[in-house]
Amino acid sequence: MDAILAFVAERGGRASTKEIARAFGVRGADRAELRRLVQQLRKQGRIAGGKRRAAAELPRTAVVEIIGTDRDGELLGETPAVPGATVRILVEYLAGAAPGEGDRLLCRLERGPENDILALPVRVLPKLPRQVVGVVEQAPFGLVLRPAGRRDEREYRIVAGEIEVAPGDMVQARLVHLRPLASPQARVVRRFGKASDPATVTPAVAAQFGFDLAFPPAVLTRADELGMPTRRDREDLRDLPLVTIDGEDARDFDDAVWAERDEGARPGAYHLVVAIADVAFYVRPGDPLDAEAQRRGNSVYFPDRAIPMLPEALSNGLCSLEPGVDRACLAVDMRIDRFGRIRDVRFRRALMRSHARLTYAQVQAAREGRPDEVTARVWEGTLAPLFEVYEVLARAREKRGAIDIDLPERKVVFDGEGRPLGVRPQPQQESNRLIEECMIAANVAVAKALADARAPILYRVHDKPDPLKLEALADYLERLGIPWSRTAKKPGDFTRLLRAVRGEGLHDTLAGFVLRCQAQAVYSPHNIGHFGLNLRTYTHFTSPIRRYSDLTVHRALIRVFDLGPGGERRPSDIAELERLGRHLSERERTAMEAEREALQRFVALLMSERVGARFRGRVTGVQYFGLFVTLEDSGAEGLVPVASLGDDIYNFDEQHHALVGRRYGESFGLGDLVEVELVEADPVRGTLLFRLEAHERAHGARLARAEWEKGRRILRPRSGERRSGRRR
Repeated sequence: MDAILAFVAERGGRASTKEIARAFGVRGADRAELRRLVQQLRKQGRIAGGKRRAAAELPRTAVVEIIGTDRDGELLGETPAVPGATVRILVEYLAGAAPGEGDRLLCRLERGPENDILALPVRVLPKLPRQVVGVVEQAPFGLVLRPAGRRDEREYRIVAGEIEVAPGDMVQARLVHLRPLASPQARVVRRFGKASDPATVTPAVAAQFGFDLAFPPAVLTRADELGMPTRRDREDLRDLPLVTIDGEDARDFDDAVWAERDEGARPGAYHLVVAIADVAFYVRPGDPLDAEAQRRGNSVYFPDRAIPMLPEALSNGLCSLEPGVDRACLAVDMRIDRFGRIRDVRFRRALMRSHARLTYAQVQAAREGRPDEVTARVWEGTLAPLFEVYEVLARAREKRGAIDIDLPERKVVFDGEGRPLGVRPQPQQESNRLIEECMIAANVAVAKALADARAPILYRVHDKPDPLKLEALADYLERLGIPWSRTAKKPGDFTRLLRAVRGEGLHDTLAGFVLRCQAQAVYSPHNIGHFGLNLRTYTHFTSPIRRYSDLTVHRALIRVFDLGPGGERRPSDIAELERLGRHLSERERTAMEAEREALQRFVALLMSERVGARFRGRVTGVQYFGLFVTLEDSGAEGLVPVASLGDDIYNFDEQHHALVGRRYGESFGLGDLVEVELVEADPVRGTLLFRLEAHERAHGARLARAEWEKGRRILRPRSGERRSGRRR
C-alpha cells in the first residue's frame, strides 16, 4: 500500500488504476484486487479521485525532495506536484533521525497561513539510485535499459555516451535525469558483455550490489609489503598434526583443527585445538588494509569466484593456512569433558604448519571406510579423535536443544573454462558438521573469556522469533493435523517438529516456514544470547580472513590476554561498536542477497536452454499472484502465475496457504506435487516462469478445497447461473 501511495504522490497525487497496474505489473484477475485497494484509498482520502483538480488545488500527498534550509534552519523542498514552488517541511512531524539535503519524503501538503505550502512528512522514501545495472533492449524510439533489479520496473532511455552498446549487452549506467515526472535517462559507463555470457553474471551482480572487484592501489601496496612474523614470542605448534577441512573450491583457509583423547585428565575427555589465521598481526588499526576491510565488511562468495575482504596476497597467501608452510595463528586450546562442556581454555599466539589440506568429501569418504592416501595418513592421529570429539559436542548440542534446519544448499558446477554445466544440491554431511561444531566450541570459549573480562566486543546475537509468525505457524500446523504446542518457544521445539516430518513431502516446505519465523542474526555489543544455537554467550572468532567482525574479536582477545602486537585498538565507547555492528550486519545481509541473486541468474542461464521442457517439483510458496515451485532435480525455483491456472478467479486462502477457485473450487497449496513446463527463463533477473501441467494436492490444498465445498453447500448458486470457461 505504501508503494502505491508513493507512486501516486510522484504523479502529483493522481494516477489511474491502469497506470498503477502497468507500473506494478498487475495483470489479469489481479486487477480486480487492485481496483478494490485503490477505491479503499480514495474513500480514506489518501489519494484523489474524480476529475483532474484545478491548477491552484494542492494534491493531498506528494513526494518532496529536500533542497536546503532557510535562514532559520528550517528545511525547504520542492515537488513535481507543484512545479516551481518551494515547500516548507515541518520536520517535527517525522519520527527518527532528521533527514538531510537530497532525501525524499512522502508528505501531506497543506496551505499555510500566508498561502505558502507546508509539507507534513509521513515517512522517508528510499533514495533514488544514481546508477543502475541492466540489459540494453531495442525500443521504437531507440535503446533502453531494463534494470536487472526485480524491484525496479522502470525503463531508462539510453543517451549517447563514450561507450557504444547494442541490444543484449549487460551494462552499468549513470542516471542523468531523475525527475519523477520525466522519462528517466541513463548514460552507460561500463559494458560487461552479452547478458547471455556466463562471464558477465558475477561482475554485473557485484556492481549492482556495490561490491568492488578490485582493491585500491594503496591497499595492494601495503599487502605486498608484509611478511611472516619471527618465532620470537610465539609458541611452536608446527609439529602438531593440524589439518584444514574445507570445500573443494576453497582458497582462503581460516582454520585448522586437531584433537586427541584426554583420558588422563577425565574419563571420556578430549583435548581439542582450533588454530585460526592470525590476521590481526598483519592488518593493524588505522592502515589502508584495515579501512578497506572494514568498508567491505566480509568476503562475498559467488558461484564462480569470490570477492575477498582482504587482497589475495593475504587471503590466499600469508594468512591462508596452506599445507606444508609456516603460518602465524591464534590457537584456542580446549579440554572438553564427556558431556561436551569446555573445561579448560588457553589462548596461544603461535606458528603452525598444516599437515594436510582436506576436503569435506575426502573426510566423509574416510569416515565411511574409504580413505585415500592422504586421509589414511592422518586418520589415527587426527581425524579419528576429531570425529569422536564431534560426537561428544553433537550430543551436547542435542541436549541443549539448538535449532537444526537441514536444507541442502545448491552448487553450480562449472567446466574447466568456467562455463556452467548444471546445478546440484549439496547436503550437509558429518564432515561439514564436524568443522561446524569445532568452530562453535572455539567461538563459545572466546566469547565467555571476553565476557568474563568485561571486554567490549561484538557478540553474534540472535533474538527470539516473531510471535505473530509463530502464531501463523501454529495455525497452519493445526490445520494440517501436525502435533504442535502453541506454548512451544524453545529452539529444540523446531528441531523436533522437523524431525517428525522428515521423509515426508512437507519437510522442506515446513523447514522454510520455520526459517522465515526466525529473527536475523546480527552483530551487537549488547549480549542477548543466540536463540538458534541456544547459547547465552556467543561471538564470531574463527573466520578473520573473510569477516571483519572476527578480526575485531581477535584484537580484543590479544589486548585482554596480552598476547603481543595487533591488539592495540580499543573502541572509544559502546556507540562506536553499535555503529560498527550495524554496518557489518548490513554488509552481511547485502552479501547474502548478492550471492543468492548470482546463483539464481546462473540457474536461469542454464534453464534458458530448456524452455519447453517439463519438470517435477513441489509447491513451496503461495501468494495471491501465483505459486512458487521448487524443482526436484536442481532445486531451481520459479513462478506459476495465477492467471495461468485456468478459467477461474482464484482467492488466496491465507489460513491454508492455498489458492482456491471461486467457481470450481480447484485448490493449490503448499507441498503439492506438480509437473510444470518451463515457459520462460530470464538470465538478467534470474527468474523462471512455469506453466502447470499436472498436480497432486497435499493436505493443505485438500483442506482448502473442503472449506470451499462447505461454503458451496451453504451458498447454493442461483438457478440458471452459467459457468464460463473450462474446468481444470
